[in-house]
Amino acid sequence: MVGHTVAVSEVREIKLPGVGVRHEFDAESGDQLAVLVHHDGRREILSYDRDDPDACSSVVTLSHDDSRTLSELLGASQVSEEVAEAQHDVDGQSITWIKIAPGCSAAGRSISEGEYRTKTGASVVAVIREGAPVPLPDPDFTLLDGDLVVAVGPASALDELRQLLEFCA
Repeated sequence: MVGHTVAVSEVREIKLPGVGVRHEFDAESGDQLAVLVHHDGRREILSYDRDDPDACSSVVTLSHDDSRTLSELLGASQVSEEVAEAQHDVDGQSITWIKIAPGCSAAGRSISEGEYRTKTGASVVAVIREGAPVPLPDPDFTLLDGDLVVAVGPASALDELRQLLEFCA
């Protein structure tokens, strides 16, 4: 088997409180592109003006289904296909990934101590720690800095959970 190297651009993640997360990268062509992932699941593909990187030259808004179609056309990984299937299985709900912010009070506390489902209505369905998934963690599972929490619930509940896990005082 012959190995090959895949070049991957550095992706910059910018959290936009109350809006979502913008993922930016520089394409090999020199264009600066971004994908804005709104809390409600909408996606926007942004292209910036080469002469003024602060000016957005075009925006394409994609629905959830549009995003999955484009992802398929671009050759999404098996992981994306499994996530899409999981999203289909929880019809009427949203799924999101939330990174535990360094120094946040959620770090070092168990899921039950945080009372996340009681406080927000969102359920923690998995945690990815150092690249290893922990599906359906027990209520006694302790969250740590850098954990990626996979949660399911109504969009408003996920926004509330995001506030508890990302934005620390």
